Amino acid sequence: MKSHTRPFKAGSQEKIFPEHENDAYKLKGKLRDPSVCSTCEAVYQDARWQWSPRPPSAEEVVCPACHRIADREPAGFLNIEGEFAPQHREELVQLLRQHEARARATHVMQRIMAIEDDSGKMIVTTTDIHLARDLGEALKAAFHGSLELKYSKEDNLLRAYWRR
Repeated sequence: MKSHTRPFKAGSQEKIFPEHENDAYKLKGKLRDPSVCSTCEAVYQDARWQWSPRPPSAEEVVCPACHRIADREPAGFLNIEGEFAPQHREELVQLLRQHEARARATHVMQRIMAIEDDSGKMIVTTTDIHLARDLGEALKAAFHGSLELKYSKEDNLLRAYWRR
């Protein structure tokens, strides 16, 4: 597979990896329709996860995002580095949470797992590689700086580094 030489456009639905054989959290088959996540109440209906009222006959399962969160196994990491980060932490977190809320409204499995401080940098973990990329792109668009994306096809993992 060709490696990407250009960054993905924020919010695009472009596929990073066409295969998902290495993603232990990807559904291996269809769930009973309808099903509902016992943790977050997301509904699996018409072969996709969505936010909708709980159907009365829904089978309870744990969705892939909640499974990742419970296992503490992020699909994406966004490292926020540089002098700008600690000085503007509140603004950065607000932008990240707003972007997550917009993404999560239509892409139920895209969630921020944690935002942690580590030796002067912030580390954001996500349940989805696309969200980590999009958060990095959102930071770059709002605050400039540089963004580097490193994909691991073998691990279905993204590490994004935003610096300013």
